Amino acid sequence: MTSPIRPAYGVRSLAEVLPALLGALGVAPERPENALVVEPARAAALLLVDGLGSELLRAHAADAPFLASLPDAGPVTVGFPSSTSISLASLGTGTPPGAHGIVGIAMRADSTLLDTLKWTVHGRPNAPDLRELLPPERVQPEPTAFERAEAAGVDVTVVSARMFRGSGLTRAALRGGRYRGVHALGDLAAEIIGALTGPGLRLCYGYHADLDALGHARGPGSLPWRLQLAQVDRLAGLIAEHLPPDAVLAVTGDHGMVRMSRIFDADDDPDLQRGVDLLGGDPRARHVYALPGAAEDVLAAWRAVLGDAAWVVSREQAVEDGWFGPVGPLVADRIGDVVVAARDTAAVIRSQAEPLLSKLPGQHGSLSAEEQLVPLLIARSG
Repeated sequence: MTSPIRPAYGVRSLAEVLPALLGALGVAPERPENALVVEPARAAALLLVDGLGSELLRAHAADAPFLASLPDAGPVTVGFPSSTSISLASLGTGTPPGAHGIVGIAMRADSTLLDTLKWTVHGRPNAPDLRELLPPERVQPEPTAFERAEAAGVDVTVVSARMFRGSGLTRAALRGGRYRGVHALGDLAAEIIGALTGPGLRLCYGYHADLDALGHARGPGSLPWRLQLAQVDRLAGLIAEHLPPDAVLAVTGDHGMVRMSRIFDADDDPDLQRGVDLLGGDPRARHVYALPGAAEDVLAAWRAVLGDAAWVVSREQAVEDGWFGPVGPLVADRIGDVVVAARDTAAVIRSQAEPLLSKLPGQHGSLSAEEQLVPLLIARSG
């Protein structure tokens, strides 16, 4: 029986990546426990490829010869849940989920089930924007690495899709620096190269989403996914070819992915509904919020239904086992009374509340090596 991969918070997780790059620029206090070390540089870029897991990259190295040739300072654990909004907040703040407070794709915040990707009420058609009711800076108040870098005199640029400018997640996890909205791969590469070019200390963060999108829609390792990986490989190669002197490019991911084949539907199983007030998370990592007094019964029911398909634990056990890192008092209530981490190829879908997500063959969020481990690849200028 496999054991869950416990995130290596403080030592070798996504939260240590930007501090390591700021250390390379000479502007971050040393973290003795941080196992990630990047040699000194004047300018640093971090390219985050959504869905780039270490296991997937190793299995498909022939499709990404440039990335496969780079020195790997990883693998790095992404944290729990191993999903985009949680990972980006850990990356952006340099803290684990228990500190920054974004603990699920859908999580309870002030009695609302917040969709942390869209910053709307989760599972509701035409849901209202919650950026005024739940300001991202209040939901996630920790200063970001970009804000700290700016305060230290570093020229900071965030490069991502135009549609994400000012989004709830951007404001919560990636605020600070100047935002450059882009349309396509060439645009992304050009903006990163431009952000590193010029005098003084410079830091650039770039984000690419399409590998994850094809992994969800077509399955990780599918032909469309592999062809997209080849495009990502060329993207990274182009940026590396045009790095200015004394610059470094780091490439990482926010999670890996697995293909689903064992499905449980929480919207169609009365045993998974009994005693449940709200159901958050995503198919591979669920937060189950129980009605008052029902937590023990909900825990027993979910364990009975899921059996060996998931690790099903109480909130207290998940915190004690370090799934979220040290948990602050304001964050504890956002964690489900019952926390579910799917195993192997299992998923807990919601066919009614999440109809599109429930149909996707590729998923992530749990504690398997395939989802938890991402590379930290390093390329340097000439």
